[in-house]
Amino acid sequence: MTAFGEILRSGFSDRTDAGRRLAAALTHLKDEKPIVLALPRGGVPVAFEVAKALDAPLDVVLVRKIGAPGQKELGIGAVVDGANPRLVLNDDVVRIVNPGQRYIMEEGKRELAEIERRRHLYRGGYPPLAVKDRTVIVVDDGIATGGTMKAVLTALRESGPKKLVLAVPVAPPDSLAELAPLADEVVALHTPDHFYAVGAHYIDFTQTTDEEVIDLLGRAAKETTR
Repeated sequence: MTAFGEILRSGFSDRTDAGRRLAAALTHLKDEKPIVLALPRGGVPVAFEVAKALDAPLDVVLVRKIGAPGQKELGIGAVVDGANPRLVLNDDVVRIVNPGQRYIMEEGKRELAEIERRRHLYRGGYPPLAVKDRTVIVVDDGIATGGTMKAVLTALRESGPKKLVLAVPVAPPDSLAELAPLADEVVALHTPDHFYAVGAHYIDFTQTTDEEVIDLLGRAAKETTR
Protein backbone atom coordinates (compact mmCIF):
# COMPACT_ATOMS: atom_id res chain seq x y z
CA MET A 1 0.00 0.00 0.00
CA THR A 2 1.27 3.47 -0.81
CA ALA A 3 -0.02 6.49 1.04
CA PHE A 4 1.69 9.82 0.70
CA GLY A 5 0.46 13.34 0.33
CA GLU A 6 0.79 16.84 1.61
CA ILE A 7 -0.49 16.17 5.12
CA LEU A 8 1.37 19.17 6.50
CA ARG A 9 1.54 22.62 4.94
CA SER A 10 4.33 23.91 7.15
CA GLY A 11 7.81 22.72 7.91
CA PHE A 12 9.39 21.31 11.05
CA SER A 13 11.14 23.06 13.91
CA ASP A 14 13.92 20.45 13.96
CA ARG A 15 14.53 16.72 13.43
CA THR A 16 13.08 15.82 16.82
CA ASP A 17 9.84 17.59 15.95
CA ALA A 18 9.80 15.84 12.57
CA GLY A 19 10.40 12.48 14.22
CA ARG A 20 7.53 12.90 16.66
CA ARG A 21 5.13 13.89 13.90
CA LEU A 22 6.29 11.02 11.74
CA ALA A 23 5.88 8.58 14.63
CA ALA A 24 2.25 9.66 15.01
CA ALA A 25 1.66 8.68 11.38
CA LEU A 26 3.20 5.24 11.91
CA THR A 27 1.37 4.05 15.04
CA HIS A 28 -0.66 1.58 12.94
CA LEU A 29 2.54 -0.47 12.57
CA LYS A 30 3.29 -0.86 16.29
CA ASP A 31 1.55 -4.23 16.64
CA GLU A 32 3.73 -5.61 13.85
CA LYS A 33 6.77 -5.24 16.14
CA PRO A 34 8.83 -3.44 13.49
CA ILE A 35 12.48 -2.55 13.42
CA VAL A 36 13.51 1.00 12.50
CA LEU A 37 16.52 1.69 10.29
CA ALA A 38 17.89 5.22 9.94
CA LEU A 39 20.12 6.72 7.28
CA PRO A 40 22.92 8.48 9.17
CA ARG A 41 23.51 10.97 10.15
CA GLY A 42 20.48 13.24 9.80
CA GLY A 43 17.97 10.42 9.76
CA VAL A 44 18.96 9.15 13.21
CA PRO A 45 17.29 11.88 15.36
CA VAL A 46 14.10 11.43 13.33
CA ALA A 47 14.19 7.64 13.57
CA PHE A 48 14.96 7.76 17.29
CA GLU A 49 11.58 9.35 17.96
CA VAL A 50 9.85 6.81 15.71
CA ALA A 51 11.54 3.86 17.42
CA LYS A 52 10.73 5.24 20.88
CA ALA A 53 7.05 5.71 20.03
CA LEU A 54 6.74 2.23 18.48
CA ASP A 55 8.88 0.51 21.14
CA ALA A 56 11.01 -0.77 18.28
CA PRO A 57 14.72 -1.57 17.93
CA LEU A 58 16.72 1.18 16.21
CA ASP A 59 19.70 0.69 13.96
CA VAL A 60 21.46 2.53 11.17
CA VAL A 61 21.65 1.37 7.58
CA LEU A 62 25.02 2.39 6.21
CA VAL A 63 25.36 3.17 2.52
CA ARG A 64 28.25 4.47 0.43
CA LYS A 65 28.00 5.71 -3.13
CA ILE A 66 30.38 4.42 -5.80
CA GLY A 67 31.33 7.25 -8.12
CA ALA A 68 32.23 6.99 -11.79
CA PRO A 69 35.91 7.16 -12.79
CA GLY A 70 36.95 10.81 -12.75
CA GLN A 71 33.40 11.87 -11.82
CA LYS A 72 32.93 10.86 -8.20
CA GLU A 73 29.64 12.74 -7.89
CA LEU A 74 28.12 10.61 -10.66
CA GLY A 75 26.90 7.50 -8.89
CA ILE A 76 27.26 4.22 -10.72
CA GLY A 77 26.03 2.30 -7.69
CA ALA A 78 26.25 1.95 -3.94
CA VAL A 79 27.31 -0.47 -1.25
CA VAL A 80 24.64 -1.01 1.41
CA ASP A 81 25.44 -2.54 4.79
CA GLY A 82 23.44 -5.35 6.35
CA ALA A 83 23.80 -8.91 7.60
CA ASN A 84 24.97 -9.54 4.03
CA PRO A 85 26.25 -6.28 2.49
CA ARG A 86 24.86 -5.60 -0.98
CA LEU A 87 26.34 -3.94 -4.06
CA VAL A 88 23.54 -2.17 -5.95
CA LEU A 89 24.41 -0.87 -9.42
CA ASN A 90 22.69 1.82 -11.46
CA ASP A 91 22.60 -0.21 -14.66
CA ASP A 92 21.72 2.74 -16.90
CA VAL A 93 24.73 4.76 -15.73
CA VAL A 94 27.03 1.72 -15.82
CA ARG A 95 26.13 1.11 -19.47
CA ILE A 96 26.94 4.73 -20.35
CA VAL A 97 30.15 5.07 -18.32
CA ASN A 98 31.38 1.49 -18.81
CA PRO A 99 33.82 1.62 -15.85
CA GLY A 100 34.80 -2.03 -16.05
CA GLN A 101 34.23 -4.85 -13.57
CA ARG A 102 37.62 -4.43 -11.91
CA TYR A 103 36.95 -0.76 -11.12
CA ILE A 104 33.53 -1.57 -9.68
CA MET A 105 34.90 -4.33 -7.43
CA GLU A 106 37.86 -2.25 -6.20
CA GLU A 107 35.66 0.76 -5.43
CA GLY A 108 33.11 -1.52 -3.79
CA LYS A 109 35.76 -2.96 -1.49
CA ARG A 110 37.02 0.52 -0.62
CA GLU A 111 33.55 1.77 0.29
CA LEU A 112 32.79 -1.42 2.23
CA ALA A 113 35.91 -0.76 4.32
CA GLU A 114 34.55 2.71 5.11
CA ILE A 115 31.21 1.17 6.03
CA GLU A 116 32.99 -1.21 8.41
CA ARG A 117 34.80 1.73 10.00
CA ARG A 118 31.54 3.58 10.54
CA ARG A 119 29.84 0.41 11.76
CA HIS A 120 32.47 0.07 14.46
CA LEU A 121 32.15 3.78 15.29
CA TYR A 122 28.36 3.73 15.59
CA ARG A 123 27.71 0.20 16.86
CA GLY A 124 30.95 -0.70 18.59
CA GLY A 125 31.34 -3.72 16.35
CA TYR A 126 27.86 -5.18 16.91
CA PRO A 127 26.33 -6.72 13.76
CA PRO A 128 23.40 -5.00 12.01
CA LEU A 129 19.86 -6.05 12.85
CA ALA A 130 18.52 -8.91 10.73
CA VAL A 131 15.59 -7.76 8.59
CA LYS A 132 14.41 -11.10 7.20
CA ASP A 133 10.70 -11.70 7.86
CA ARG A 134 10.39 -8.43 9.80
CA THR A 135 8.46 -5.24 9.20
CA VAL A 136 11.22 -2.74 8.46
CA ILE A 137 10.69 1.04 8.61
CA VAL A 138 13.41 3.00 6.79
CA VAL A 139 13.69 6.60 7.99
CA ASP A 140 15.58 9.67 6.82
CA ASP A 141 15.16 13.38 7.59
CA GLY A 142 14.04 13.94 4.01
CA ILE A 143 14.57 12.92 0.41
CA ALA A 144 15.74 15.06 -2.49
CA THR A 145 16.57 13.04 -5.63
CA GLY A 146 16.15 9.66 -3.90
CA GLY A 147 19.24 8.00 -5.38
CA THR A 148 20.68 6.85 -2.06
CA MET A 149 17.30 5.69 -0.75
CA LYS A 150 16.75 3.71 -3.95
CA ALA A 151 19.92 1.74 -3.29
CA VAL A 152 18.95 1.16 0.34
CA LEU A 153 15.44 -0.07 -0.46
CA THR A 154 16.71 -2.30 -3.26
CA ALA A 155 19.30 -3.92 -0.99
CA LEU A 156 16.89 -4.36 1.91
CA ARG A 157 14.29 -5.97 -0.36
CA GLU A 158 16.85 -8.60 -1.30
CA SER A 159 17.25 -9.41 2.41
CA GLY A 160 13.67 -10.68 2.62
CA PRO A 161 11.69 -8.38 4.95
CA LYS A 162 8.02 -9.19 5.55
CA LYS A 163 7.10 -5.56 4.88
CA LEU A 164 9.25 -2.64 3.79
CA VAL A 165 8.08 0.83 4.77
CA LEU A 166 9.65 4.11 3.66
CA ALA A 167 8.96 6.94 6.12
CA VAL A 168 10.19 10.53 5.78
CA PRO A 169 9.03 13.95 6.97
CA VAL A 170 9.47 15.64 3.60
CA ALA A 171 10.16 14.73 -0.03
CA PRO A 172 9.18 15.93 -3.53
CA PRO A 173 6.33 14.04 -5.20
CA ASP A 174 8.37 12.93 -8.21
CA SER A 175 11.07 11.29 -6.07
CA LEU A 176 8.44 9.50 -3.99
CA ALA A 177 6.73 8.26 -7.13
CA GLU A 178 10.00 6.66 -8.27
CA LEU A 179 10.63 5.07 -4.86
CA ALA A 180 7.08 3.86 -4.19
CA PRO A 181 7.39 0.63 -6.23
CA LEU A 182 10.37 -0.38 -4.07
CA ALA A 183 8.40 -0.28 -0.80
CA ASP A 184 5.18 -1.85 0.45
CA GLU A 185 4.12 1.41 2.07
CA VAL A 186 5.29 5.01 1.86
CA VAL A 187 4.56 7.57 4.57
CA ALA A 188 5.59 11.17 3.83
CA LEU A 189 4.19 14.06 5.85
CA HIS A 190 5.04 16.93 3.52
CA THR A 191 5.31 16.62 -0.27
CA PRO A 192 5.64 20.17 -1.66
CA ASP A 193 5.66 20.72 -5.40
CA HIS A 194 8.26 23.48 -4.94
CA PHE A 195 10.82 21.49 -3.00
CA TYR A 196 14.22 23.28 -3.26
CA ALA A 197 16.10 21.25 -0.59
CA VAL A 198 15.41 19.16 2.52
CA GLY A 199 16.87 21.81 4.83
CA ALA A 200 14.48 24.45 3.50
CA HIS A 201 11.65 22.68 5.33
CA TYR A 202 13.29 22.85 8.76
CA ILE A 203 13.79 25.87 11.00
CA ASP A 204 16.82 24.19 12.63
CA PHE A 205 18.71 21.92 10.23
CA THR A 206 22.02 21.85 12.10
CA GLN A 207 24.24 19.00 10.94
CA THR A 208 23.97 15.88 13.08
CA THR A 209 27.33 14.80 14.50
CA ASP A 210 28.79 11.32 14.93
CA GLU A 211 28.64 11.86 18.69
CA GLU A 212 24.88 12.50 18.51
CA VAL A 213 24.38 9.36 16.43
CA ILE A 214 26.30 7.25 18.94
CA ASP A 215 24.39 8.78 21.85
CA LEU A 216 20.97 8.23 20.28
CA LEU A 217 21.73 4.64 19.31
CA GLY A 218 22.88 3.96 22.86
CA ARG A 219 19.77 5.57 24.34
CA ALA A 220 17.54 3.61 21.97
CA ALA A 221 19.15 0.35 23.06
CA LYS A 222 18.22 1.18 26.66
CA GLU A 223 14.77 2.72 26.10
CA THR A 224 13.25 0.33 23.58
CA THR A 225 12.48 -3.37 23.83
CA ARG A 226 14.85 -5.60 21.89
